[in-house]
Amino acid sequence: MKKKKYVIIVIIFSTLLSTISVYLYQIFFSPNFLINQNDKFLIINDDMNFKNVREKLIQDTILNDVLSFSFLSKSMNYDKNIKTGAYKIKSNMSNYDLIRMLRSGNQTPIYISFNYARKIEDFSKIITKDLKISEYDFMNYINDNKNIYGFNEQNILSMFLPDTYEIYWNISTENLFKKMNIEYNKFWNKKREDKLNKLNINKINVSILASIVASETLKMDEANTIAGVYINRLNKNMLLQADPTLVYAANDFSIKRVLNKHKKIISPYNTYINKGLPPGPIRLTPKKYIDAVLNYEKHKYIFFCAKDDFSGYHTFAITLSEHNKNARKFQRALNKRKIYR
Repeated sequence: MKKKKYVIIVIIFSTLLSTISVYLYQIFFSPNFLINQNDKFLIINDDMNFKNVREKLIQDTILNDVLSFSFLSKSMNYDKNIKTGAYKIKSNMSNYDLIRMLRSGNQTPIYISFNYARKIEDFSKIITKDLKISEYDFMNYINDNKNIYGFNEQNILSMFLPDTYEIYWNISTENLFKKMNIEYNKFWNKKREDKLNKLNINKINVSILASIVASETLKMDEANTIAGVYINRLNKNMLLQADPTLVYAANDFSIKRVLNKHKKIISPYNTYINKGLPPGPIRLTPKKYIDAVLNYEKHKYIFFCAKDDFSGYHTFAITLSEHNKNARKFQRALNKRKIYR
């Protein structure tokens, strides 16, 4: 009889132990997040506590079993170790794996991309859109630092080369600029530096000139020809007379036809009245246009004008009389399409 009772106790204990083991295993290692869903990012801000994190997981339909997550979070002391950041939660992730990641502050890098902006103020909104820092933090950093890695507030836009970059969500403003400068210096490798030295202008001015070329044409097969025209003008100490700089000076990007009144705008960006390059780029400068300037076509063209077929291509000329002829054809085409401004 005693032996029978002992066996029953052992069976009950084993069953309980087995049940508890299974439950503990489930608490630790069973999928509890994004069950059969796509991966998502969890953003934890400075002012969030454990309750806020849990509520966010619930509201974003990420967390499946609240009780097991809460129990293990307290057991692993995560409820007292909340760290800000951006964390990628993977489909079917377990409590243990997620809590360990959040508790360690092991953030997942995010990717930021940018390819177009005309002014630094516009760019500040684009680059900070998915970051913890705000556009105001970004602009204040520029205003408070008159020399940032050799750039000033007028030409700082040329340091940011359009691309996709891996970065941490809570990066500081200072480290963001540092990161972008490192990427900028990576772009300027020895091969490009050697080409730059033959141009007799510095990196910033190459970017400024490339921003003008990028504003003149979308056709990469003529970009180095247009770059060659401007290089010829600079070498002859002529006015650049670049229409995109007038649009920038007018601060009216709806202009489709540059008029004589625009040529009289008082601005350092008006290349019809100021010799040389403007003080800063007139847009973010794509890398391929910088390369187009570094690999500019050597020719004798001094002028160019948009073709009257509106193909986006240009007609090039050596003499002013030839250029005026091409310009009149284009002006007639504009009139025919009733494009007067």
